[in-house]
Amino acid sequence: MFGDRKPEVFLKWPGNQMHGNFSPNARLFAYTSNESGKYEVYARTVELTQRWPISTTGGSEPRWRSDGGEMYFLSEDKKLMAVSVGAGPSFGVPKPLFPTQVAKEVNALRTHYVPDRSGQRFLINTPIGNETPTPITVVLNWTAGLKK
Repeated sequence: MFGDRKPEVFLKWPGNQMHGNFSPNARLFAYTSNESGKYEVYARTVELTQRWPISTTGGSEPRWRSDGGEMYFLSEDKKLMAVSVGAGPSFGVPKPLFPTQVAKEVNALRTHYVPDRSGQRFLINTPIGNETPTPITVVLNWTAGLKK
């Protein structure tokens, strides 16, 4: 924010990083990465000197409660999870809050939910109706069926 103000890469690690989210006090940064071979949630200090794995069995889309005392993420089986965040910082064991019906794939261009300021309510993007795509019929060699 000072100096020549040239953009620079903030987080450059192996794998794909997405869903970056700064903590409310701007001292921590949570993100999704597949550096381990599957998508997991991690937290780092903004100075990038410390890193903590947050999810234990797959996860994505980390979000912070407005006071920074809790972090949320989607587990691999699409449950909304909560992790307590203490001073130090320290992170508790992820606990499931409830199952969701969000789309199954992890997507860098989309987030499926947002917590309210208190962390007591969530706005969740949930598909409704028939999720099965309508099939189409493709006719190959259709010209053979034409009368000459």
